[in-house]
Amino acid sequence: FIDTANLDEIAEAQALGILDGVTTNPSLMAKEGITGEQNILNHYVKICEIVDGDVSAEVISTDFEGMVKEGEALAALHPQIVVKLPLIADGIKACKYFSDKGIRTNVTLVFSAGQALLAAKAGATYVSPFLGRLDDISTDGLNLIAEIRQIYDNYQFNTQILAASIRHTMHVIDCAKLGSDVMTGPLKSITGLLKHPLTDIGLAKF
Repeated sequence: FIDTANLDEIAEAQALGILDGVTTNPSLMAKEGITGEQNILNHYVKICEIVDGDVSAEVISTDFEGMVKEGEALAALHPQIVVKLPLIADGIKACKYFSDKGIRTNVTLVFSAGQALLAAKAGATYVSPFLGRLDDISTDGLNLIAEIRQIYDNYQFNTQILAASIRHTMHVIDCAKLGSDVMTGPLKSITGLLKHPLTDIGLAKF
């Protein structure tokens, strides 16, 4: 997945033919100058029209009733929308509510294996561990991916591990080696996979 609200970047990744989805959030929207509820909702639809896969749309509320109301409105926007919920008690309750109704969810701001276990038990479609932010505080974010993979495999949870807060291309490779189902990162982390000096040298010789 690509983690952005920039339509040009999304279109570029889609044109490569390897894009499976998009994650975004209010801060990424604001970075693109998109503010106001209706503008944000319209932008989610524009993203869905570019990509074939899932588009995570985040709720802003932090209480159960607010998350349910916002989440139902987001899910109604487009069939590709996945409702993004924070891993707090009310977020887990909302995840269970949506799961029972067949609405797909992405539980975000996950920083421990215990949190990921709760999200899976509540029926989350995706769980988003933020490995880059753990790395930022001298904690091994990749180890968290490995722990979640082991727990999910132990109990055959269907929840997909969506490695988030990807900082660079090696994070992508490491997550793939550990068995993360999905990674979401900036365009440069995806296009970085194309690059190798020997490819450039070989091409020049040919």
